[in-house]
Amino acid sequence: MLTEVEALRYVAPLREGGSLPGLVEADDQALYVTKFTGAGQGRKTLVAETVCGLLARELGLRVPRLVTVRLDPVLGLAEPDEEVQGLLRSSGGLNLGMEFLSGAVGFDPLTHRVDRAEAGRVLWFDALTGNVDRSWRNPNLLVHHGGLRLIDHGAALIWHHNWPSAATAATRPYDARDHALTVCATEPPDLASAAADLAPRITRTLLARVTAEVPDAWLTGEPGFAGPDEVRAAYTDTLLARAPGIHTRVTLAPKDTPV
Repeated sequence: MLTEVEALRYVAPLREGGSLPGLVEADDQALYVTKFTGAGQGRKTLVAETVCGLLARELGLRVPRLVTVRLDPVLGLAEPDEEVQGLLRSSGGLNLGMEFLSGAVGFDPLTHRVDRAEAGRVLWFDALTGNVDRSWRNPNLLVHHGGLRLIDHGAALIWHHNWPSAATAATRPYDARDHALTVCATEPPDLASAAADLAPRITRTLLARVTAEVPDAWLTGEPGFAGPDEVRAAYTDTLLARAPGIHTRVTLAPKDTPV
């Protein structure tokens, strides 16, 4: 599912995000928005992006294609920006790239309407993964060729920052009062239909296939686990337990919430 490309050129930093992603040209002549293992938010951001991005695609949601980007830290020697130099020097090996969507624009609820069915599916997915970064202030949604694209899932799967808390994640509610597709919607997202369709598709087989794509290097050395496969199983177990009833624990925005 994830192909590997080689970074040829660091094109430009993208300073909108806290992890200092950058635009990278790869050996397949494509451009990728790349997140680096050496960034301050660490490799767990890359794990969350991978698990959520691949799972979203499996569920039929539109996410830019993901690749692993192999980086030679020597690439940073030509960079005039010392911050970028340091980032590239500390990010040798595999990083995560997201296909650069030329012509994509940020989601604007005043100009792009999302129907109830699609809004419900995105909201259900964000509730499943505990994504806290899809607010109306910062939707992390793009519009490309007229369709919605989901981006930036680095803040999801929040329980993996404290694995002992994962045991209670299955029953943890999801606060959607600030979610872009509830606050900005002209009618409530169809969460019930989304749950009926998507929840049965969250199987151990599917989750094992998705988590298998996470490189060992991003999972090795996780405290409390014997190795990468145990960490993968923990992601699988948590999401599998969370899927069946998460739609009943979503708090939606009141109808009179101002945009």
